[in-house]
Amino acid sequence: MYQNIIKAIVILSVTFYLNAVTARDLPDFTKLVDRNSPAVVNISTSIKKAELGTGELPPGFNMPDIPENSPFHDFFKKYFDELPKGYGSPQERSSLGSGFIISKDGYVITNNHVVSNAEEIVVRLNDRREFTAELIGTDKRSDIAVLKIEATNLPTLKFGDSSKLSVGEWILAIGSPFGFDYSVTAGIISAIGRSLPNENYVPFIQTDAAINPGNSGGPLFNLDGEVIGVNSQIYSRTGGFMGLSFAVPVNVVKNVYKQLKENGHVARGWLGVLIQDVTRELAESFDMDHPHGALIAKVLSDGPAEKSGIEVGDIVVKFNGKKVSFSSDLPPLVGSTPVGSVVPVEIIRRSKPKTIQIKISELPTDDKVLANNEVDNANSNANVLNVIVKDLTKEQIEEREIDGNGVLVEEINAGPAQKAGIRQGDVILLLNNIKVMDAAHFNELTKGLSKGRSIPILIQRQGGPIFLALKIDE
Repeated sequence: MYQNIIKAIVILSVTFYLNAVTARDLPDFTKLVDRNSPAVVNISTSIKKAELGTGELPPGFNMPDIPENSPFHDFFKKYFDELPKGYGSPQERSSLGSGFIISKDGYVITNNHVVSNAEEIVVRLNDRREFTAELIGTDKRSDIAVLKIEATNLPTLKFGDSSKLSVGEWILAIGSPFGFDYSVTAGIISAIGRSLPNENYVPFIQTDAAINPGNSGGPLFNLDGEVIGVNSQIYSRTGGFMGLSFAVPVNVVKNVYKQLKENGHVARGWLGVLIQDVTRELAESFDMDHPHGALIAKVLSDGPAEKSGIEVGDIVVKFNGKKVSFSSDLPPLVGSTPVGSVVPVEIIRRSKPKTIQIKISELPTDDKVLANNEVDNANSNANVLNVIVKDLTKEQIEEREIDGNGVLVEEINAGPAQKAGIRQGDVILLLNNIKVMDAAHFNELTKGLSKGRSIPILIQRQGGPIFLALKIDE
């Protein structure tokens, strides 16, 4: 009996000890919150617009003048009587978000989507003072906006360095989710350098901190109380938090803030290429030891890349001394490069390394700068790939925004091309790193293809170029 009691005491002692050790290992956020909350702000906006939508009527549209004895009178009267008061008239909408003060004289950083199209922006401080803010500038690509309020000696936050972040480190967010002011949530960094489908110029920080509508524009802190990101997006199937939150890295924010404050707009570097990832099959076709880099699928006309000699099929492995492991690594590196600077770009071309100096231009508003040329019409018969192609017409070239070479896949049957994923209607631009000029040239190129190894083939589908790996069985 006494032995059982002693065992129980030992177990309880060990449990209390382990709990105490665990508690000591967990961070204490209280001082961080006390120190930084005064510089976090609540942002509300108003937008006057007509409430129109499915089943709704324009402003001023009233019930038709229908006689009371008409069989349609009661129907229309019932419908119009059920419409809400003020229906169809201009109404004021409010949006709610967060932000933070970065300078004592009143500069505030938030998200672009928080203040987009706002007629009035109101910034409410931690001490309940409210200011009507001036919009200094917005940047849609990074989803950052800069505001200015007329006040002095304000509490401020300090920028950190997002290049020093590590996956797994603790972070904390302060914001106003669903209007609940100064809510604090914590978590860890889940990933860094995330490229999202709607924006590839921002290497987002992914966290598991609870972020909900209203947190947008609020700061993301490290344990030193430094801002390391601006909470911007969540991935959700319900509209609420599901464990995937994304923040704009503070190094991007610092650059955007400086440019918006000084110039009112943001200039980004531009290469003038369309890129894709290097898959295992493509790596084999390019004689690479392992997949890495950004594969150039298209060189845009009159862009920096074309002027510097970059070619379709080149694989960028380093940009300005920084390694490019995935295609998503390249756009943020280029975008953050000062316009007009000349940088070294290391590529692999036809299995050999090469370094090219490129002068970076400014990203245009419409980055689909393409040139079209004419080709002659011709037809062709099937070949070793078991695919029938024909020359492109002038109208097809213009409609598909093709550079002037290539052939249209008219018919495809079981064979190497079909296995590679080529479809009817695709345009074949490049075969084994050689430009396809016309149908006759394509057939000639297929005769010299090696068997038993993968070769790259570049196609254009739905307006976008894609490399595929083609293999002819022995």
